[in-house]
Amino acid sequence: MLKQLLLGVFVAVFSLLTCWQDASAADRPNLIFLLTDDQRWDALGCMGNPVIKTPNIDRLAEEGVVFENAFATTAICATSRASFITGQYARRHGIVDFRAVLTPEAFSQTFPALLRANGYQTAFIGKWGVGNQLPADQYDYWKGFSGQGKYFVDGRPHMTKHLEDQTLEFLDTCSPEKPFCLQVSFKAAHCQDGPGWQFQHAPKYAEYYEDDTIVPAETANDEHYQKLPKQLQGGESRVRWHRRFDGDEMVQKNIKDYYRLLTGVDDFVGAMVAKLQEKKLADNTVILFTSDHGFFLGEHGLSGKWLMYEESIRIPMIVFDPRLPKNKRGQRREEMVLNIDVAPTLLDLAGIEPSSVMQGQSMKGLVEGNQSSGWRTEFLYEHLFPHATIPQSEGVREDRWKYVFYPKSEPKLEQLFDLQQDPHEVNNLADDPKHTDKLKAMQAELDQMRTSLQ
Repeated sequence: MLKQLLLGVFVAVFSLLTCWQDASAADRPNLIFLLTDDQRWDALGCMGNPVIKTPNIDRLAEEGVVFENAFATTAICATSRASFITGQYARRHGIVDFRAVLTPEAFSQTFPALLRANGYQTAFIGKWGVGNQLPADQYDYWKGFSGQGKYFVDGRPHMTKHLEDQTLEFLDTCSPEKPFCLQVSFKAAHCQDGPGWQFQHAPKYAEYYEDDTIVPAETANDEHYQKLPKQLQGGESRVRWHRRFDGDEMVQKNIKDYYRLLTGVDDFVGAMVAKLQEKKLADNTVILFTSDHGFFLGEHGLSGKWLMYEESIRIPMIVFDPRLPKNKRGQRREEMVLNIDVAPTLLDLAGIEPSSVMQGQSMKGLVEGNQSSGWRTEFLYEHLFPHATIPQSEGVREDRWKYVFYPKSEPKLEQLFDLQQDPHEVNNLADDPKHTDKLKAMQAELDQMRTSLQ
């Protein structure tokens, strides 16, 4: 009799645990990771841009959490994209050019692989951008492409609309039995490389911003270009400036076209959210929106990215979680968050322990409105891409100070900026005797990070 009673208790407890586990699996949020290309932090209405129209993304910001100080640890697409999925600095994941690929062992520790191993259906749509091999067999739904791709291909709509169609197809066909993680990696607002039309938006946006006048940035002039160290003049950033921002006519056209591409992304977001609502997925789907790095729109007489100036390394970062209570929505957080934080954040949201090789920090607690005690106050920047006319650089970015070192430049080049007093990074204090102690402290900090973050 006692055995039967104990057996009954055991079965009841086991049934309760099984139900709890099933409920937990069902309650796990769907995750959508939206990654634009070359979108600087202020190319959104919600980030204070007075010209660009991005109402759908702005709505995510109003109802979600905006991180005002978000950065890429490397401002080049292949390296940064590897950092997003691995949660690691470049000196650990090793992707510093466009050919290197993640080994199977390394990929198994990425957020999409760990989510899939823990019951998520995974999907990738858009520009892969990490190495010259596509991991199509590592996803349940794969619509990725290699290289940069083209905005216009015969027989299909504009690239951004094409990605939208694929996204809606996935949301229409994904299994309701399992949570999903969808990655959409845009080509927009990347230029179409080479001469000619740089920012190739869809025809429907041709009249957008026609009546607006773009006001060039304070440093977007020849005077500030001439103030750059000679080692930073005449390289690839200046070559591309001549294609895009050499004179007011080019400035007006190309910045407006850049904005038109991003308005296309905004329309994508609107269509995607509408589909989530139609499929009754909206209440349990977290959306994380960001970019692989920033972009010079003529500042310092430059175009492109790569260098450690703010225009190049700052990115938008918005986390929309519909499960947040109303009093936690609409936050604008000041903490310094990084591209390497995305992987542990997505895993944390899914209730999965981040891999021990990840170097980022989960933003989940910040999203939920918790205190940021112990959060970072500095980070390592590293641009180790080998290129004849793009200088390699390393540096440390603190809340107030920034130190940059160019290891291959001749003669030796260092920069020290007081971002509080000099937000446009015009006055290099590295040779100022008044700041010798600060320079030495940041040199030591860089040396320490080189070792500790490998």
